[in-house]
Amino acid sequence: MKKQENTPIKHIVILASPNTSLLDVTDPMEVFAKAKQYLPELTNQPPFVYQLHVVTNTRELQVTTSTGLPIVCESTLFDIRYPIDTLLIAGYTTGSQLLDQRIEADELPPHISDVSPGKETVQWLRTQWKNIRRIGSVCTGAFLLAEAGILDGREATTHWHRCQLMATMYPEVKVNPDPIFVKDGPVYTSAGISTGLDLALSLVEEDYGRDVALYVARMLVLYLKRPGNQSQFSVVLAQQEVDYNPIQTIIDWIPEHLNDSLSVEKLAEQASMSPRNFSRVFARKTGITPARYIEKVRVEIARRRLEESNLTLNEISGECGLGSADTLRRLFLRHLKTSPSAYRRSFQTAVR
Repeated sequence: MKKQENTPIKHIVILASPNTSLLDVTDPMEVFAKAKQYLPELTNQPPFVYQLHVVTNTRELQVTTSTGLPIVCESTLFDIRYPIDTLLIAGYTTGSQLLDQRIEADELPPHISDVSPGKETVQWLRTQWKNIRRIGSVCTGAFLLAEAGILDGREATTHWHRCQLMATMYPEVKVNPDPIFVKDGPVYTSAGISTGLDLALSLVEEDYGRDVALYVARMLVLYLKRPGNQSQFSVVLAQQEVDYNPIQTIIDWIPEHLNDSLSVEKLAEQASMSPRNFSRVFARKTGITPARYIEKVRVEIARRRLEESNLTLNEISGECGLGSADTLRRLFLRHLKTSPSAYRRSFQTAVR
């Protein structure tokens, strides 16, 4: 279909600060670009089309990324004269590294203006963001939104490695370290690097519908289109670095025995420890109680079964030691804020 001349334009702007992560910029850019490219194949009357911009907040238009590969931006943020529909702040590393050094020296500053991409940028965001339909961040770009006060009173996320730092520096922000991205009103924050793809796909879905977003995901050869409530990391993977052998042995043993009655007494016996000592040591080494850990593992294994098989909910519940589909539903609503059936519709891959 030939693009109609009078089709409205929505300006999508990605802000690339010095030392930004290359993928924080290019991943969302590819999603929006593919949506623009394939939209004529998918609809005869698009409500609008995207026009894409990469800008910087320095007077030098060439920005060096954290990989050393430069990006040449079309303009500065301050020179924009068109109405911005969507602004995404890409993450950056220098500020985070400097903050780490200060924390080690017990000199945590109340703000990051001196090590963030700059006070001028913060002031621009404070005065201009409400004129933008939606604003968001990828990875540590959330720190710039927080510094500008945009995240005050809102739920937000960032890379899991920086969530505690954000919570400490910005107590007014409701930091959630688990999801891959969060929407709170017109403000969006996403976790580390590759989640910029997921956030951008969600924005495309908001604009053009699920079919267009799924088509773009397929054209990008993405394994899954993940919703924001997907966890940033696997609970099993997160515990693989436990440095106490009896507890690590139990962690390795649990996924193979989910159908057993996994009481503290049984786990303690398996670890050759007393129940009281086992519970205390497990919580100290993993940061989670044995019962809570087993619940999370069961949900994680159930997720995989929903993605990769055609088993019924009762069959999956039985495999995971949950007893019934009703228990599975309750745990999914508690941990993932969605039902098993809705999760399967979003995530199931082709099953032979």
